[in-house]
Amino acid sequence: MEPIRLVLVDDHRVVRRGLRSFLQAFPDITVVGEASTGEEALEKIEGWLPDVVIMDLLMPGGIDGIEATRRIRSITPHTQVVVLTAYADDARVVAALRAGAVAYVRKEADPEVLLAAVRAAARGQSTLDPAIAGSVLQDLVSTTKIRDDLTDREMEVLRKLAHGRTNREIAEELVVGAETVKTHVGNILAKLHLAHRTQAAIHALKQGLISLDEIEL
Repeated sequence: MEPIRLVLVDDHRVVRRGLRSFLQAFPDITVVGEASTGEEALEKIEGWLPDVVIMDLLMPGGIDGIEATRRIRSITPHTQVVVLTAYADDARVVAALRAGAVAYVRKEADPEVLLAAVRAAARGQSTLDPAIAGSVLQDLVSTTKIRDDLTDREMEVLRKLAHGRTNREIAEELVVGAETVKTHVGNILAKLHLAHRTQAAIHALKQGLISLDEIEL
């Protein structure tokens, strides 16, 4: 299996150096690039083609981490963004998730939390800091639009992915192929105009398919 291609975007060199030192020690991760600004990240992202970007939210220049996330997701849709910041500001978290970030980790979190978030992001799975996940989800739920054009099978897949099931687990439970589930998930995200599974889970919550304490991000 190919290692996770990782890019670090943070305006503090010491932070980038610490992240590189820690994460590249694991054989399943390789750091393919670094950027100190959103502008630099956008200039180089197509050359790097990372699987995951660790993104700071507040950086100098005209493009902050939220806007950089939005543009990266547009330029290289397969790239997942993990936001890493010192600010536990719910508004910033919501903005980052709306921009397409798949995970949010505070800088004071244990390094293993970030490692797990990177690995989960590479699999297309989401993680949120438990200290703020509840309030962030409630905020997103309050403004998530409801769409009713999913098929019965897509609704079933949506319910399962909102409970934290992987594509393989869903395939086993529904007795179908993993590629079939992957297609269903893609259709769900496209129909609901969502960027990733976290937002799909929020939709399921808004629909009343599951309760907040059932969500496994």
